[in-house]
Amino acid sequence: MRGMILAENKRMKQIVVIGGGGFLRDSRDLSLEKYVVKQADKKNPSVCFIPTASGESPEYIVKFYSDFGRLGCRASHLSLFKPPTADLESFIMEKDIIYVGGGNTKSMLALWQEWKLDSILKKAWEEGVILSGVSAGAICWFDEGVTDSVPGELRAIKGLGFLKGSFCPNYDSEPDRQPAYHRLLDEGKIQPGYAVMDYAALHFIDDELKNVFYSKTEARACFVEAGKGKIKETVL
Repeated sequence: MRGMILAENKRMKQIVVIGGGGFLRDSRDLSLEKYVVKQADKKNPSVCFIPTASGESPEYIVKFYSDFGRLGCRASHLSLFKPPTADLESFIMEKDIIYVGGGNTKSMLALWQEWKLDSILKKAWEEGVILSGVSAGAICWFDEGVTDSVPGELRAIKGLGFLKGSFCPNYDSEPDRQPAYHRLLDEGKIQPGYAVMDYAALHFIDDELKNVFYSKTEARACFVEAGKGKIKETVL
């Protein structure tokens, strides 16, 4: 019976998205990362960091190994400039958790498509590998998101579509985010969706929002939609 339960859990589709903050900004509080790691339900889960959006920042990668190592994880990272193997699918599929870092969403998705990593990640998700990420690493899983990837006015960007709706990260820490999201919703340029502050996370299981986690008391997440000429924000 125990083996059957574990097999069922392995097939559960899980995505944990973080609005901002996290280990790069503050290693003193790894509550968000602990939450992600806990979902694997293993003593030493295998966690792979994908730092594409940051241009594979060495500082970001080193911080990942340091902080996730402290959490008892078997840490690895995937470079698309110096790939560890030609068989990226096998490399990804053997992980328990994928953690995608922040940065330029547009450039990240373009590179993923070139390497067919988007298809590999979808297969991994469908077979029970937990997907997670912060900022750009959260936007990417949704149909759409609010991005600053292109200089100038914030705009909508198409994501991978694993999760329905739109996503706006850094809702409190970047002053342009909220008005940009409201404008895009009001103009019908983006679907209703989730606005998430720094130090807040949403946990989706089998395509549905199952939990909201805050690592700081002031953090919030809300569902945002337009209707009758007004923007409605419902705190989650």
